[in-house]
Amino acid sequence: MAKGFDLIADIREDSGKGSSRRLRREGKVPAIIYGAGRPPRALTFDHNRVIQQLDNEKFYSSVLNIKVGEKSQAAILKDVQRHPSRPFVMHMDFQRIVEDQEIKMNVPLHFIGEDIAPGVKVGGGKISHLRTDVEIVCLPRNLPEYLELDVSELELDDYLYLSDIKLPEGVQIPELAQEEEGVQLQPVVSCHIIKEVVIEEEVEEVAEGEVPLAGEEGAEEGEAPAESAGEGEATEE
Repeated sequence: MAKGFDLIADIREDSGKGSSRRLRREGKVPAIIYGAGRPPRALTFDHNRVIQQLDNEKFYSSVLNIKVGEKSQAAILKDVQRHPSRPFVMHMDFQRIVEDQEIKMNVPLHFIGEDIAPGVKVGGGKISHLRTDVEIVCLPRNLPEYLELDVSELELDDYLYLSDIKLPEGVQIPELAQEEEGVQLQPVVSCHIIKEVVIEEEVEEVAEGEVPLAGEEGAEEGEAPAESAGEGEATEE
């Protein structure tokens, strides 16, 4: 089980958008913790500390130790709301956990053996990660930091699926139940030759001797095309 992240929190007594904006201006991150048969509790965290820990991939798939004063609570991160254009955390959701209750969460996929896969080494292909994480169900003590998928035998134009992942003891992938029922799941990784497609811009050219219409390229602004007298038309002398 991945564990080792301590988060120092304060109880948040007030609520509302105005209060949240004030906290963010003070360098705090509003948050909430829920679950384990207890009422939700509003918390705040130091923004700078949170940003540092969010840079670590393990933080998202670890059992976290949230400390409020002298008390501690084991929890997992369920959601992070970020500012759309700035490196700023707006809100965080945590779920309390207990040792004998299963948890459901996403863990990252790590692909090993890419450089020696026949489709790459011999076929000249490239490995494409079609998924980067997967949802699992397990007890907190069995929570892995990540799952590995060995692609060292992947051939050109071939795929690997969720069923090709070797799961640690006590870990299940709910989606695999669909495969057992005959539902074909989307692949996780593939090996193909990547082809570059060059899109040429179409340039509209004016044929020799053709007079462009007013407003088109080649015609003077405000100038109508010259007209010639047609057959049977009178011309003024």
